[in-house]
Amino acid sequence: MTTAFVLSGGASLGAIEVGMLQTLIDRGIRPDLIVGSSVGALNGAWLAGGSSEQDLRELADLWRGLERSAVFPATWLTGFTGFIGVRNHLVSNHAIRRLLAKHLRFERMESASIPLHVVATDVLTGKDVRLSTGPAIDAVTASASLPGILPPVVIDGRSLMDGGVVNNTPISHAIELGATTVWVLPTGYACTLSKVPRSALGMGLLGVTLAVNQRLALDIERYENVADIRVVPPLCPLDTSPADFGNADELITRAREETAMWLDEDHIVDRQAILLMPHTHR
Repeated sequence: MTTAFVLSGGASLGAIEVGMLQTLIDRGIRPDLIVGSSVGALNGAWLAGGSSEQDLRELADLWRGLERSAVFPATWLTGFTGFIGVRNHLVSNHAIRRLLAKHLRFERMESASIPLHVVATDVLTGKDVRLSTGPAIDAVTASASLPGILPPVVIDGRSLMDGGVVNNTPISHAIELGATTVWVLPTGYACTLSKVPRSALGMGLLGVTLAVNQRLALDIERYENVADIRVVPPLCPLDTSPADFGNADELITRAREETAMWLDEDHIVDRQAILLMPHTHR
């Protein structure tokens, strides 16, 4: 029996995964391997370096103090040069790399305490690429490099961008790696957002989260008869934009409490894909 944690992308909604992880680890549910995409690669890398309750409290504290500028440090110069075609991105990835250099507890992917695999997208072929070896900062940054926003990362001669573009919650990779039980941690999407995002970043991230949740729903339907798939329900209703980093404490607390309630119930149900289907609240 091999247990995998699969962590999805979702930008600032990645805080939700922290609350889910806190409850799962507290209940003694631990992974033999971790597969992450986009912000799920960032959270997965932290978990792969230390999965104690204290480690997760430190991750929660990091999220609570995180500001958007620490991830997407926009300047007029990079934005302008990206707009006119001098660069293929709007902001630098230096902030993410500094964040990883400060907090990541292993230098190479194969040195992680828990085997870690992150998924990126090959810019030229459009295919997803699993990164399991090599410099960890490069791999995780590549997996989280939102196209057009952050620059692609060149690894082994391939330009790689955000894994969420084609495989936001890479269940397929976990199964290929031998997982028989797969705990899926989706960030969900803002199903009760009352206002249209004012920034281009907010609009872009909202569109991505809507698309990738529908892809995840299809993957759950595809693989739930192949392995024991356990989808931790995302927060719903949710009115936080994936570009808003100011609600981390609330998201972590809600996710921790709701995951605990879900585990206390008969949580393994049929048709789990419905949890990710598009819906609204009136």
